[in-house]
Amino acid sequence: MNSKKKILFLDRDGTLIVEPPEDFQVDSLEKLQFVPKVITALHRVVTQSDYLLVMVTNQDGLGTQSFPEDTFWPAHQKMMQTFEQEGIRFFDVHIDRTFEHENAPTRKPRTGLLTHYMESEEYDLAASFVVGDRLSDVQLAANLGCQAILYTAEEEKYRKWKAEEEALKKQYPCLRLICNDWYRLADYVLMHKSRRAQIHRQTNETDIVVALDLDTPTEAVIQTGIPFFDHMLHQVARHAAFGLQLEVKGDLEIDEHHTIEDTALALGQAFVQALGKKWGIRRYGHFLLPMDETIAQVAVDFSGRPYLNFHAQWHRERVGGMPTEMVKHFFASFCHAAQCNLYMRVEGENDHHQIEALFKAWARAMRMAVEIIDDRLPSTKGTL
Repeated sequence: MNSKKKILFLDRDGTLIVEPPEDFQVDSLEKLQFVPKVITALHRVVTQSDYLLVMVTNQDGLGTQSFPEDTFWPAHQKMMQTFEQEGIRFFDVHIDRTFEHENAPTRKPRTGLLTHYMESEEYDLAASFVVGDRLSDVQLAANLGCQAILYTAEEEKYRKWKAEEEALKKQYPCLRLICNDWYRLADYVLMHKSRRAQIHRQTNETDIVVALDLDTPTEAVIQTGIPFFDHMLHQVARHAAFGLQLEVKGDLEIDEHHTIEDTALALGQAFVQALGKKWGIRRYGHFLLPMDETIAQVAVDFSGRPYLNFHAQWHRERVGGMPTEMVKHFFASFCHAAQCNLYMRVEGENDHHQIEALFKAWARAMRMAVEIIDDRLPSTKGTL
């Protein structure tokens, strides 16, 4: 399940380190000062996501008499060393040395230094962010096709931006957040991280590998050894628009129980991993689905508490090699591992239709529940 790489394009002065107000040059070790909370926040970002960190900075006249290189590099290298020691590594650093009046194509907000990111199919710029303390950084985001975050530690500037927020977002549709706190900034970025999970669950009875992507639908690859069960899980991937790869080796020579139960447990674990702290998700999802003579209702709450309320009546013991009694057990096992509530009700005459309608409605309800709708935690408790 290959995905394009996402990038945080980070301004330096004013965003990572304090920009001296007297001359705007960090040209000595004495002037080097990190903005509040940036090291802890960036450590969270690099350990909890797969964003690449790319620094992009204008350093007016670097290498000229007005800004000699021997005054720039000691402080810059000390900054990079400090980040490195905290596990914060930059994929690349781009420094433009020109003066503003030169209008160089490499100077922000122009993209001359960054054309290879724009030309490569390797990067997902639409899902990437530019973070900076000037409107030129927002314009850079627009020019790159990225999203933008305006950050400042200066309260006066922050209040001005917030007062103008509606107009700024109208002028710059790419502007997503105006922020004066790196912890909140990290929360927002992590909320938009790649929501993927890889689970390998191995017991004496089963060996299961799951790859789940909540945001990038791909052609599902599912092999459980039970064809009807495969068909149901394919329905989930298609109707929830999830990327799902699932390979199960189970003791089917005994019966289907362990394979179905352990698949549900591994899939539930994948949801826990992919959702993380659940910032910004809708949390609740519901769907009513008709299928011929059958009607299925499903509601889900990613509450952090497992509970299944299940109502179905079967007319035969098996459908396509899958025991009908294992349908309820599959969903109960998923609830336990995913720490969610599920309400499920189905009525109909054909058990194939009933089971398929349940899986499809479940998929649609989960799609609704995991959708990101804001930048808040969907709970008054402060945790889920």
